[in-house]
Amino acid sequence: MSSGMSAGPGPEPGKDPGREPELEPEPELEPEERTRGGLMGSQHRWIYLGSIVLLIGMLVTGILAFTQVHATNEANRKASQLSDTLRAAGYPVPSQDQIVRTLGTDGGAVCANPSNALVQAQWKYGMSNGAGGPGQRPVLSDRQVVLGEAIVLSVYCPDKLSAIKDKIDDLDLRDTVRD
Repeated sequence: MSSGMSAGPGPEPGKDPGREPELEPEPELEPEERTRGGLMGSQHRWIYLGSIVLLIGMLVTGILAFTQVHATNEANRKASQLSDTLRAAGYPVPSQDQIVRTLGTDGGAVCANPSNALVQAQWKYGMSNGAGGPGQRPVLSDRQVVLGEAIVLSVYCPDKLSAIKDKIDDLDLRDTVRD
């Protein structure tokens, strides 16, 4: 046996057996070598970025689809409720699709601000004889025509119904439409 080689699994000559071996520091990497390793290695960078963008796109699409389906279900439910209420009151009922497109989930223009002075003026203008200028005259409107809006308000925005109910009660309404 030569003196430079150990004969068995013992400690190396000149080393303390109770001490852990010292690790040599890793050599400093060049800047181009640093980008090759790690999570965003140059050869896989585009795969990772593409996957992240794809996942974010799928997440956004899923959230939008869920929101749209939820809104559509709510609009269909309210339109069905309005159809049933109008039919029970004896009104002609438009198609469910027309109601959904016109009133949506929040009642659209009907519920925007029904007790507003401008809205009331347009509402009363609709209850006139249709002439323009000095020939325009108010007419006695039919009770059913005016109460139709109250039915829509009761389904889509019941919190605003009380404000308009007082104004409806102040009108001189008659049963003018023949069956």
